[in-house]
Amino acid sequence: MMDSAHGSGTLNEAESGRYMAALSSPDAKEGGMARRIEVPSGAGGAPYWRASAAPMGRLEAIQRRLRQRTLAIVYGVVAAAALIGLIALGSRGFHWFDATLIGYAVATIFAVAAITYKYVFWLLRPQTGRYFWKSWRLFFSYENFRRYTAVIPRGFFDLLTQQFIRRRAWYRWVMHQCIFWGVVLSCAITFPLTFGWLRFTQAGVGQYRIWAFGFPFFPFNPASPLGWLLFHALDLTALLLLVGLILAFHRRFHDLAVIAVQRFGFDIAPLALLFAIVFTGLALTADSAFFGGAFYWYISLTHEAVVVFWLISLPFGKFFHIIERPATVGIELYWRTGDDTQKHVCPRCGQATIPERFITDLKKTLYAVNENYAIERSASELDAPVAPGSSPIAPTADTAPTHGLWWQDFCPACKRIMRAEANLAALGREGNRFL
Repeated sequence: MMDSAHGSGTLNEAESGRYMAALSSPDAKEGGMARRIEVPSGAGGAPYWRASAAPMGRLEAIQRRLRQRTLAIVYGVVAAAALIGLIALGSRGFHWFDATLIGYAVATIFAVAAITYKYVFWLLRPQTGRYFWKSWRLFFSYENFRRYTAVIPRGFFDLLTQQFIRRRAWYRWVMHQCIFWGVVLSCAITFPLTFGWLRFTQAGVGQYRIWAFGFPFFPFNPASPLGWLLFHALDLTALLLLVGLILAFHRRFHDLAVIAVQRFGFDIAPLALLFAIVFTGLALTADSAFFGGAFYWYISLTHEAVVVFWLISLPFGKFFHIIERPATVGIELYWRTGDDTQKHVCPRCGQATIPERFITDLKKTLYAVNENYAIERSASELDAPVAPGSSPIAPTADTAPTHGLWWQDFCPACKRIMRAEANLAALGREGNRFL
């Protein structure tokens, strides 16, 4: 038998079958953390295990959530104010800020505030905050830096080149790369121009000078290859993005597996917005080149409206995962640095599996979100019967989150076996009455 305080020993097949039967019982599902589950281990009716803890009250949960939202709002307002300050600084007190681009600037400030709010609120969740901050602590560790120097650069390389998608399918990889770099490069060009950080002025006959943050840089000839590249950089990024959108729409309309699960508002609408931005942006160039700017005002107004709508929807749509995805680099560091740490041993089969700290952090995270899968199994519980109507015994604060036997302590193979044993134990003497 296993002592829950020390985590030693193994469970036999009969014990694991009774355990799974109790875990899948209606009482266990209905009562959550606060319900006491009893499984007779013999004629005496002694409890086999007990899963209990003091659940967070509804009022306390609401108050905690309100505090988190308030903190996230404060961070969002600070981020918006910081961006306004940077715009004022980079444009030399708004002197070089183009007032005709005020719509883009206001939408960007709102998007930054909303993205910061959502990102901070995301980090305040126990599921993400625990691993996020632990990844930063591992990153600033000199020992980890010395032993795993190449992990972070390789992680960022895999993130920028999206190797995790390439390993799944080449078609999706090319599609994502075109969309990703089309959006990122377009934003890297558009935002400095909108904020007045980047501008062009005439520097003599047939010459232009580029300015960045109020400082003059080199002059160039607009008719030269460099000048053509500078003035048509957004057209090139738009064409790159257009290739990715064509591939994405083809996949969305022809892949039956994707069609079965896709949603218009979450999957199709963001792509349609990007397509509208690309189409109107390229139409501005075409109007200037072939129609003498006859329709420029109408097209530019439409382009601005579409871009503003996309910026406002960015924190609340599918493309927010662009902001979340860099956190996976920390998860890679978390896993790689755990290779040399103590391994967790399955209490049923005794096989060493994943790092022990991962199981410990998983238990703490589940406990923090009011999900307790702990199993209290002491000698007194196994020998003494439980009086009917008695209240559950909540574990102490220092032992409840991580100590003792949890469902997460078992390896995947043992979980499958225990589920099968629980199904067989639930059949009864007369067999399965539902078949």
